Amino acid sequence: MSDISLIVTIVRKGWGDTVLEASVKAGAHGGTILYGRGSGIHEKQKILGIPIEPEKEIVLTVTYSDKNERILKEIVRVTDLDEPGMGIAFVVPVEKVAGVAHLAGEVAKLDL
Repeated sequence: MSDISLIVTIVRKGWGDTVLEASVKAGAHGGTILYGRGSGIHEKQKILGIPIEPEKEIVLTVTYSDKNERILKEIVRVTDLDEPGMGIAFVVPVEKVAGVAHLAGEVAKLDL
């Protein structure tokens, strides 16, 4: 089932909905927003000497591999991911998937 992928996008808090809307506009069927925290080289802030761990939103989008490029380009366009400190997005191949009843017409492609 090499035609299914997971697009993972990690952005600053408040940007998850923007990523999700861009994904759907580019052809995704939806996504999941998770909350987390982390830091990078562009996020070493302190308040009163106490380090801040910036809050993040992680958007998970399962899609067909032939849509990856279009979806990823739209995400980068609307979030300025090509600028330092704006976030990161990457694509991971998915070996198996279940629970995609909304794609009933495309189940044959899933090769379960």
